[in-house]
Amino acid sequence: MAELHLKSVEKTYGNGFKAVHGIDLEVAEGEFMVLVGPSGCAKSTTLRMIAGLETISGGEIHIGDKIVNDLVPGKRGIAMVFQNYALYPHMKVRRNLSFGLKLKRQPKDQIEAATNEVSGVLQIEELLDRLPKQLSGGQAQRVALGRALIKAPEVFLFDEPLSNLDAKLRASMRVRITDLHKRLRAEGRPATVVYVTHDQVEAMTMGDRICVMKDGHIMQVADPETLYERPANAFVAGFIGMPEMNLVPAVFTPGDAPVLELHGQRITVDHGLSERVKNVTGNVTLGIRPQQLQVVKSGTDNAFTAEITNLEFMGHEVNLHARIGDADFVAVIPSERFDNTLNRGDQVGLKPIGSHIHLFDADSGANISIASN
Repeated sequence: MAELHLKSVEKTYGNGFKAVHGIDLEVAEGEFMVLVGPSGCAKSTTLRMIAGLETISGGEIHIGDKIVNDLVPGKRGIAMVFQNYALYPHMKVRRNLSFGLKLKRQPKDQIEAATNEVSGVLQIEELLDRLPKQLSGGQAQRVALGRALIKAPEVFLFDEPLSNLDAKLRASMRVRITDLHKRLRAEGRPATVVYVTHDQVEAMTMGDRICVMKDGHIMQVADPETLYERPANAFVAGFIGMPEMNLVPAVFTPGDAPVLELHGQRITVDHGLSERVKNVTGNVTLGIRPQQLQVVKSGTDNAFTAEITNLEFMGHEVNLHARIGDADFVAVIPSERFDNTLNRGDQVGLKPIGSHIHLFDADSGANISIASN
């Protein structure tokens, strides 16, 4: 395996459209890096440039100690798993797995040993004599993974490999892939992985680190906990987390008793926030996660008064939607603590937990409540 390094990588198409804007990214040897972002953010384009399926317009791509800008895909030491698996329909699973090794004219006994090892690791021995059309979606995905694994590449590239599976199977395959990655690392065969997805649940549960992208720019690269607890900007804050973070315009006044004002309502924030935002004042974007927004009685001190607009029973929790002026909020309440007498149109108090409040610059979107530490 090898590390991967993107240095000022750009992609500009013939019509002048710039899809990727000079990004820098380092993926350590054996690391599971996830590229995540909304459709059109250039995450798949970035992956295809690493693979050599797209030319780059500027910068350098390093795999190990080699610059691979001008190398064809077959010379880059990569293996790619696609969204549609791209299995050869006329070949049985055994031959699908071994075909790449046969093209390299490896000895027959080595090919057989590698096929048996990979099928054992992925628990697909019973599928070796089946055709792709006889496989379920999950089975086909494991065969595609095996075909990549058998090549022993320097870098594995995954392009939304689970998007065609149903929700239950996606959850199962997430566990299989991450378990395989950890097992290979424990066995001294670390796999360097770049995994593209638009699904933030996949990103948060699978990645050692996550690269959040928007419009061909990297917005933040960090481990899942840091992205959730310390988002660098309002975009990352709104993209990571379910339900998404509440982001609304507000006014902040610092002092011994700092005040947040929202649509004429004012609350005093606690020490947990005031110590982080000593130099912040004026118009801001208030950010608070639904799980960190307390629902209290209307009129409670240091709580905004809001009107309930909707209630969603989710089983173990309730999503309470409420509005303050034209600002919409969501609060997540554990079902056992939810007041069943509440209905749409009722007024409640929404009390942000001060130590979990984020303040973002109203213009740039930067998280000024962590930058001012």
